[in-house]
Amino acid sequence: MNLETFKWDVDADGIAHAIFDVPGRSMNTLTAKAVADIIAITKEVSENDAIKGLVISSGKPSGFCAGADLGEMNESAGGGGKATSEMSEAELKAAQFERGFSLNKTLRELETCGKPIACALNGLALGGGLEVALACHYRVAANDNPKLQFGLPEAKIGLLPGAGGTQRLPRLIGVQAALPLILQGESFKADKALAMGVVGELAPSDETVKRAKEWVKANPNAKAPWDEKGFKMPGGQVHRSPGAGQVATMANAMLISKTYGNYPAQKNILSCIYEGQQLPIDAALRVETRYFINTQQRPEAKAMIRSLFLSMQELSKGANRPAGYPKTEFSKIAVIGAGLMGAGIAYVQAKAGIPTVLVDVSKENAEKGKDYSRRIVEKDISRGKTTQEKGDALLELITTTDSYEDVRGADLVVEAVFENEELKAKITEMAEAVLADDAVMGSNTSTLPITGLAKASKRPENFIGIHFFSPVERMGLVEIISGEQTSEATLAKAVDYVLAIRKTPIAVNDFRGFYTSRCFGTYTQEGMHMLSEGIKPAIIENVGRQSGMPMGPLEVSDSVGLDTALKIGRATAAAMGTDIQSDDRLQYLAWLVEDQGRVGRKAGKGFYDYNEKGKPSALWPDLNSRLDVKVDECPPELKTELTNRLLIRQAVEVARCFAEGVITDARDGDIGSILAWGFAPYTGGCCSYIDLIWGVDKFVEEADRLAAKYGERFAVPDMLRDMAAKGETFYSRFPPAGSEAKAAA
Repeated sequence: MNLETFKWDVDADGIAHAIFDVPGRSMNTLTAKAVADIIAITKEVSENDAIKGLVISSGKPSGFCAGADLGEMNESAGGGGKATSEMSEAELKAAQFERGFSLNKTLRELETCGKPIACALNGLALGGGLEVALACHYRVAANDNPKLQFGLPEAKIGLLPGAGGTQRLPRLIGVQAALPLILQGESFKADKALAMGVVGELAPSDETVKRAKEWVKANPNAKAPWDEKGFKMPGGQVHRSPGAGQVATMANAMLISKTYGNYPAQKNILSCIYEGQQLPIDAALRVETRYFINTQQRPEAKAMIRSLFLSMQELSKGANRPAGYPKTEFSKIAVIGAGLMGAGIAYVQAKAGIPTVLVDVSKENAEKGKDYSRRIVEKDISRGKTTQEKGDALLELITTTDSYEDVRGADLVVEAVFENEELKAKITEMAEAVLADDAVMGSNTSTLPITGLAKASKRPENFIGIHFFSPVERMGLVEIISGEQTSEATLAKAVDYVLAIRKTPIAVNDFRGFYTSRCFGTYTQEGMHMLSEGIKPAIIENVGRQSGMPMGPLEVSDSVGLDTALKIGRATAAAMGTDIQSDDRLQYLAWLVEDQGRVGRKAGKGFYDYNEKGKPSALWPDLNSRLDVKVDECPPELKTELTNRLLIRQAVEVARCFAEGVITDARDGDIGSILAWGFAPYTGGCCSYIDLIWGVDKFVEEADRLAAKYGERFAVPDMLRDMAAKGETFYSRFPPAGSEAKAAA
C-alpha cells in the first residue's frame, strides 16, 4: 500500500496498526487523501489473510481527528466527476451520492470485514473522527488528557454527520441520549463517554494502543452490536416504543421553538434518525447520505461553513493583519477608566497573562473596577473552573492607580471612559505624555469618529479605535477602527493585541458609528417603523426572533436604553432638519420615556416589564394605549414581509458600508454582523445573506420593491447594482487582502 496520511505496520501476531498522521498538520482531518487511505486500508485488512485484526490510532499528540476537512468540502460541494453542465440531473444526483457515500460505504465494509477492529483515542475525536471510531468494534480512550473530547458538532455549522454518526450513535446509546448530542453538537469527556458506552475502557495515553491490541487478540469474532442477531435499539424504536416516540415528538416541538425552522440541518437530523432507526443499518446509512447531501447543498450550510468555520478560523488567526510587521509581544498595557467596560477589558487582559494597569480618577474607583475581576474569579473558583492559586495570579496582574506615572512603559493604552470628546482628548494628552514614541493609543468608543479623536494626539499615526462589546469577558469580537492617519504598523499592533486577549478582530475604517453600531441600529429602527405603522408589538417581537435575531427589535431597544434612543433620534432629526413633531416614532419614544418614565431594561421597565433578575417578563400591557393598532394578526405572507424588512434593512446598510469604504473584506462583514449584533447566524452573516440566501440580483430586486413601498432606507447603493449586473458576490468583489478574487457562491 502507498499511504500518504497513515503509517502502517503489522506485528508478529498479525495485528495491523494504522497510525493516522497527516503530514504538515498539527491535527488530523479527513481530507480526500485520508479517505483514500482509509479505503486502501480497508481493502488490505479484508483481503490479506495474514492480518488478524486492526487497531487505528493517531500519531498526533493533539488528538485522533477533528473531522472532515471543511475547506475541501466547501470548495467541492455540488461538483461531479465531469463538468456538471454535461450531466443530466439524474447523473448529477448519482455522482453526488456516490461521492457522499464513499466514506460511509468504506467504514461499513471495515465494520463487516470479519476481523476485529479497535480504535485507540489519545485526544479529541470530533465529527468524522468520532464516526470513524464508532465504525470500529471497540474503543479505548485516554484518561489522562484533560483536553480530550468527543462529539458530533456538524449541526453547529449547518451540516449533519454524514459518515454514520446519525445511525451508529443512537444504536449504541439510544435515541434519547443521542438526540441532544447530535442536534446541538454537544461534546463530552472521556468519563461520560465511558458511562454512556461510547468507549469500552479508559487507559493512560501511552497504553491505549496496547489495550486496543489486547482486545483485538481476545475477540477474533467481534461484530458491531447492530450486526448481532436480535439486536434491539437501546430505549426502543420510535415507532414501537411509546417512550421513544414521545422523545421524538418532544424533540421536534423543542426544535421548532428554538430554531423556528431556520436551520435545515437540525430538521434533517431528526428525520434522518427517525427514518434510519426503523431500517437495517445498511439501508439507514444510505438514508443518512441522502440527507447529508441535501443539507450540504443548502445555501444555509454553505454560508455557515464559510463564515462560522472558515472565516472565523482565519480572522481568529489574524488574517486581516497587515503583512510585513513584526509581531508585538505585550509586556504592559494600561486601561484608563475603571467603569464597566474598562473593568472588563482589564479582566480579559489579565486572564491572557498580560500585566495590566487600571487607571481611574481615584485609587478607590480603580479598586472598584478591579472588584469586577475579583467577582468573576470567585465565581470561577466556586464552580471549579479555576483554582485559588490561578485566580490569585490573575488578580495580581492588575495594578490599580490614579497616577498616570504608572502608565509609563505601556506598549498600549486602551481608553475606556464616557463618550465625551473633550474628556477623551484630555486623557489622550495625559497618557501620551508618559508613553514611548512607538506606543499605541487606543480608544474604546462605539460611535465617535477616530479621526476626530486623534486630533488630540501628538502621534495620530499611532492612534486607533478598539471597540469592545459588553460584557467584555463574554463577547468574542473586537472592532478595530483606523482613522485617516492611522498607520498600518499601528493596525498590525492592534490586531496582535486582540489576538493576545483571545478574541476575534475585524478591521474597519472611520465613520460615525463605524460598521457595527451603524448597522446594528437599523434593526431597532425598523421595529419602530413597524410600530408607527400600527403593527401589534407582539407581532414585531415574535417575527424578529423568528427571523433568527437573538431578540425582538423592541427588546433590543430596551437593552440599549430608550432614553439613549430618544436622544440620538432627536439629534439626528435636528442635524437633518426634520420636523420632530411630525415623527411618530420619536413622539412615541418621548411619551414612553418622559411621560411614563420607561427608559428600558436598566430601569426595569420599557417596552417590556422586567423581573428582579432583569429578565423581560412580558410586553407592557399599556403599550397599545398610545398606538392605533391596525395589524393584530400575522398570516404567513405578512410574516415573510416583516422578516424581509428586518433582515434586508440591515443588509442594505452593510452594503452601503462597503460602497463607502468603511469595510473592505467580506469576512469582516459577515463575522462582524454575527458576533457584534447577532445577525441571523443561519445566513452566514449579512454578506452571505445577500450572496447565498438571496443572490445579489434577487436581493436588489426585493430591496427595490421594499424601497418603493416603505421608503429610501431600503435603497441599495449603485455598487450593489453593478455587482448584480456583473454576476459578482461580496466574496469575489471584496476578497481577503492579497488573494485572487474568485466567487465563493
